[in-house]
Amino acid sequence: MTAPQPDEHPPGLHDRDRVMVADDVVKTYGAGDGAVTALRGVSAAFTRGRFTAIMGPSGSGKSTFLHCLAGLDTVTSGTVLIGEVDITGLSRTRLTEVRRDRMGFVFQAFNLLPMLTAEENIRLTGRLAGRGADRGADPGWFGTVVDTLGLRDRLDHRPAELSGGQQQRVAVARALLTRPEVLFADEPTGNLDSRSGAQVLGFLRTAVDSYGQTVIMVTHDPVAAAHADRVLFLADGTIVDELAGPAIDSVHARMRKLEG
Repeated sequence: MTAPQPDEHPPGLHDRDRVMVADDVVKTYGAGDGAVTALRGVSAAFTRGRFTAIMGPSGSGKSTFLHCLAGLDTVTSGTVLIGEVDITGLSRTRLTEVRRDRMGFVFQAFNLLPMLTAEENIRLTGRLAGRGADRGADPGWFGTVVDTLGLRDRLDHRPAELSGGQQQRVAVARALLTRPEVLFADEPTGNLDSRSGAQVLGFLRTAVDSYGQTVIMVTHDPVAAAHADRVLFLADGTIVDELAGPAIDSVHARMRKLEG
């Protein structure tokens, strides 16, 4: 059975609006009788300035798919393009550069350096890349990100002095500061209480709506998925369903069907 091709172009939408494309991606771990295929020819396109959630039962391949899209894991076959660049054919050094310059990452673990302040953690990626914290024509982007995420009065605090929600907001700010073409979020609310999780999801939604950010998020939570523009559902390593304009109840219903 051929998997559906999500996010087909609306009329008049040009290829330049597709920021990332996965084409017939296969991922197999191991070899011989012990081989396990996690992705079975997955194809999907991701349009600039949209928020996509990826869901599925445990073992469906959703995190593997995100890691292959982000170049954090290699593919067995198929291609993954960011813009016109096929990341599956890059050297390790060049792939590291592409991830640094064109992608942002937010994970369930906050991954902040404990000896640095919130401001130093936010600016870290830009400094490691050998450039200032601000990028592009707008010299006030740092201030915009900090104020949008409500971190202005926490910049001098170290991670141990911040709540879990505040630490994740610092991680989101760090990911947004370089204005990545794609921001990947892997269970970004998994370690947060419901209030802090809702705040982080609200900030991601604002990044899409106000700043044109592209977000691809893996989640198991229908409440989180309802913040997205669409949801892709994986099962047994293939995309089996897609839901546009998701609401909590409709996401619940699709997941119950997959898990049943």
